[in-house]
Amino acid sequence: MSAPEDDRGDAASASAGAPPPRYPYVALDVDAERAEDTTALLFELGAAGVEQRDATTLARGAAGKVTLIAAFERADEARAAAAGLPAGCAPRVEEIVGDAWRDEWKKHFEPFTLADGIVVSPPWRSYEPGPGERVIVLEPGRAFGTGLHETTALVAGVLADRAAIVRGRHVLDVGCGSGVLSLAAVALGASRARAIDVDPEAVLVTRENALRNGMSARVLADDTPLGAIEDRYAVVVANIEARTLVDLAPALVGRVDRGGLLVLSGILAADTAPGQLEDVRRAYAALRCDEVRRKGEWVCVVAGG
Repeated sequence: MSAPEDDRGDAASASAGAPPPRYPYVALDVDAERAEDTTALLFELGAAGVEQRDATTLARGAAGKVTLIAAFERADEARAAAAGLPAGCAPRVEEIVGDAWRDEWKKHFEPFTLADGIVVSPPWRSYEPGPGERVIVLEPGRAFGTGLHETTALVAGVLADRAAIVRGRHVLDVGCGSGVLSLAAVALGASRARAIDVDPEAVLVTRENALRNGMSARVLADDTPLGAIEDRYAVVVANIEARTLVDLAPALVGRVDRGGLLVLSGILAADTAPGQLEDVRRAYAALRCDEVRRKGEWVCVVAGG
């Protein structure tokens, strides 16, 4: 974030004795089915980024709700955005003072089992793998994806259960975030993973994690748009919002090789967000739906080419 003079002081504030930086944000609690639309509205109102917190994230959301944390460059922008939200949203304009918050979440990120035989460990923790375990050392950085979210676990579980299909094949990871699914695919024996994301920060984090795990030669990360990719892949995974999955359906279907596997996640279950799963399945009707898995409020669709 930049530091505009009117809210955080000028460049001289970096000198000794200057007040700590302040980071304004708008927080509000919404039902899960409203999270996507409200997130989109917050971006329209000028948010620089929006974090979603629920029962599965390191920082928990409100009970039974999704808590949205929308960051803004300036306090007046945060106040204006809060005023622009629909009645009943009950937004809270708050701020974080200082930079200690950047590493606070690390206290709660411990080694955990991502899928059968795959353990994810942060670089600041030591983990001795047990028999048959493969360890992925993961630093999420500022990219989405510690691997703890249910949507990620769903995809990783499918890859582990279908390791025979993954082994020795090429994988496309759309919306790679921290690169955790690409790393998991390679750990399961994929010969190569192509990881793409519209966020340059995610690309950098994925490359760093690939290097950290000795996988740089097998994980290629970049910000190439999905529509510009012409290759077909034996395995394609996309862990992104349901609305985006629907929009990307023609391009994603076109990237799945004949007889290949497509795993779609980031979809809320029908009893949480009526119609969302049906919309995704309708968009991918050209492929055979092999399975729908559920974890908590989330589902993933497993389809075959």
